[in-house]
Amino acid sequence: MINKFIRRLFGGAQAAPSNTSPLVLGSKQHAINPSLLSSNAVRVTNTLQQAGFKAFVVGGAVRDLLLGIKPKDFDVATNATPEEVKRLFRRAFIIGRRFQIVHVIFGQELIEVTTFRGSAMEGALKDEHGRVLRDNTFGEQHEDAVRRDFTINAMYYDPSTQTVLDYHGGIADIKNKTLRIIGVPEARYREDPVRMLRVVRFAAKLNFKIAAETRKPISVMAPLINNVPSARVFDEMLKLLMSGHAMACLRQLREEGLHHGLLPLLDVVLEQPLGEKFVTLALSNTDERIRQGKPVSPGFLFAALLWHQVLEKWQAYQAAGELTIPALHLAADDVLDGQAEQLALQRRITSDMRDIWAMQPRFLRRVGRSPYKLLEHPRLRAGYDFLLLRCASGEIEEELGTWWTSFMLADEEDREILMNTQQTSLAPSSANKKRRRRTHRPRQKNMSPESNS
Repeated sequence: MINKFIRRLFGGAQAAPSNTSPLVLGSKQHAINPSLLSSNAVRVTNTLQQAGFKAFVVGGAVRDLLLGIKPKDFDVATNATPEEVKRLFRRAFIIGRRFQIVHVIFGQELIEVTTFRGSAMEGALKDEHGRVLRDNTFGEQHEDAVRRDFTINAMYYDPSTQTVLDYHGGIADIKNKTLRIIGVPEARYREDPVRMLRVVRFAAKLNFKIAAETRKPISVMAPLINNVPSARVFDEMLKLLMSGHAMACLRQLREEGLHHGLLPLLDVVLEQPLGEKFVTLALSNTDERIRQGKPVSPGFLFAALLWHQVLEKWQAYQAAGELTIPALHLAADDVLDGQAEQLALQRRITSDMRDIWAMQPRFLRRVGRSPYKLLEHPRLRAGYDFLLLRCASGEIEEELGTWWTSFMLADEEDREILMNTQQTSLAPSSANKKRRRRTHRPRQKNMSPESNS
């Protein structure tokens, strides 16, 4: 139904123009700094070339090099088949069903090598909406350039000659800070709906504007993302959240209508002052850590994004009579079960999320052995950082976060003082409870538990 509507609206799919003669730029024209290149990526291209094959650094790495940014990952494209690539390297593994690629491993670094893909799509296995399920047709370099998604990602760099080959005006689009898809946008989105998420990520990350013809079909074709395997959607969402521009990406997702089915709760969360402040703080902290080169936990990120949905259900379960801890576990189950269909959250990540959420009521217990037991929790730091976000957003009192900061930094003696101070502050209320029990003793057998915490 969606497919027919899209065809009526935009017409039949057309092939992208195949430019066989690229614009060739020398080192003085493109000004790429060779020191930004991975020595292992250069080693791969040199090895392939010495064996008689063509080989280039390609895609996002070339884009970043042209922008003066050191790429995080390096991909190589070649006319060698996956089997021919594998034979040239000691640690090389052919992977992938949809597109076969080769992972060449050097210690901790992985270089992804792909064979030039052909432009013929007629024989490719597709689903009912036109999404390509499997296609291992190989071809020439100019055909491979047509198959790439955006003009800024369709350039090839040869480290040996220091030349850049540009088939689709990528250099001009980089200069104009424009994100433009290659070919007919609706046809390319139908082939792979994840490209719509990539548009958002690159536009936010690079601070580029989306070309009008590239942007126009997105709002209509957004439902096609529901047909993509949840594992692929999760991978793309993780890249988006860990791009260093997560908040900008999420706002762009909402603007383009792409969050429905992915994180629909953002409509609610970002329209509530406390929820918006909490998510903004969490993602801003994440972006800052990424810029500083510090590690980021996916579990913490998703725990933050889904927290206000958990909080709402947690409060509802407590209002219905559930005790605090069981209510929280039920709320977590509901939220994670609801997300299972949209995002294939890995078990390790959901385990981290549950730990972070489950620690929150434990931070309320500041007497006896409870604080010391919590200090031994392997995920304490993540739970504590989460607590500070809740304090900073105004969800809970700042005093709780301040107390735990002091307790974690204190020595044994100072910790006892902090706990005694906390015990003293609770004493009057405890005395009042005892007095109330004596006054209303005849009704005690019908009373519910004193506290859910």
